[in-house]
Amino acid sequence: MSRILDEYLASNLQELKENGLYNEINVVEGANGPEITIEGERLVNLSSNNYLGLATNETLKQVAKEAIDSHGVGAGAVRTINGTLDLHVELEETLARFKGTEAAVAFQSGFNCNMAAIQAVMGKEDAILSDELNHASIIDGCKLSRAKIIRVNHSDMADLRQKAKEAVESGQYRKVMYITDGVFSMDGDVAMLPEIVDIAKEFDLITYVDDAHGSGVMGKGAGTVKHFGLEKDIDIQMGTLSKAIGVVGGYIAGSKDLIDYLKVAARPFLFSTSLTPGDTRAITEAVRMLMASTELHDKLWENGNYLKDGLKKLGFEIGNSETPITPCIIGDEKTTQEFSKRLMQEGVYAKSIVFPTVPKGTGRVRNMPTAAHTKEMLDRALEVYEKVGKELDVIS
Repeated sequence: MSRILDEYLASNLQELKENGLYNEINVVEGANGPEITIEGERLVNLSSNNYLGLATNETLKQVAKEAIDSHGVGAGAVRTINGTLDLHVELEETLARFKGTEAAVAFQSGFNCNMAAIQAVMGKEDAILSDELNHASIIDGCKLSRAKIIRVNHSDMADLRQKAKEAVESGQYRKVMYITDGVFSMDGDVAMLPEIVDIAKEFDLITYVDDAHGSGVMGKGAGTVKHFGLEKDIDIQMGTLSKAIGVVGGYIAGSKDLIDYLKVAARPFLFSTSLTPGDTRAITEAVRMLMASTELHDKLWENGNYLKDGLKKLGFEIGNSETPITPCIIGDEKTTQEFSKRLMQEGVYAKSIVFPTVPKGTGRVRNMPTAAHTKEMLDRALEVYEKVGKELDVIS
């Protein structure tokens, strides 16, 4: 190894560890469900994005196996050569109905979606207004586009309007986009889409909503845009297929022209092998389940409210979440790491989240109850939270 690289890596790893910013990766032995096994210990799992419990759903496992038997384990090529299977077409037609749009296109991950769509639509002659708490994939997608990136204060509509006005009236840009998460994954708050749409119409902004944490959760499952009834007002909807949907991948939904354009201009679509047959079939079945019933959605919210109320009564700072995502904000990074470790030792897995995922000084454990949790599991978790919270003096 290069001496310079060796010294660089050793120095940076040491600094991260000293400042409580080094993330230790835990290995889950078996399936990722409401309870998980790590190092032989069974733990209540509050760190999964498996919102509806579909990652272990028996029906989805069965249809995935059937698709492997009929179509193989891989698609065999990129979409534009001969990697577009009938299963992919079926999935994308189902996603379009689910999101209330003319068309949709599936990608290999949510991160790929933002790499693909932002870069394809926006260029160096354009500007992107971006909420300051947007996901890393949005930030990276904006950078790849080479557009001028204008940071907007989080959910600050006055700031958005002022910066939109300045950008448009400057005459410097061919087109201007505003991009935001639908649900912000670390705080659980929801984008102010009705106000955003009003400002976008006033200044002719392109609107892009990353609904990775809203699909399956908001709008009776159809997402944040559907929650506000704005399917015809948001230009580009992005979502993942790995969280509430329980499998893997992502999608962009919008007009037929948008989707047709992405299929010839989005680099991850053009240069990556498509979703596997088993995954594709399981995703389609999961989306159909959400369209047919709100049972899992309703159970998720019931469990989310139950845990949120319990943590609040214990005296934890849980922020202003409007969704089942429930942060326990500790603050200091080292204390946050220790809090998470003690929870794990007592039988609860709630991963610490520190800088750079969240701003320095706002370390937290991010709790994500799912539709698969029982009240007994959540009560067990609350007992552990109370014990560890008192022990480390983090309860107000």
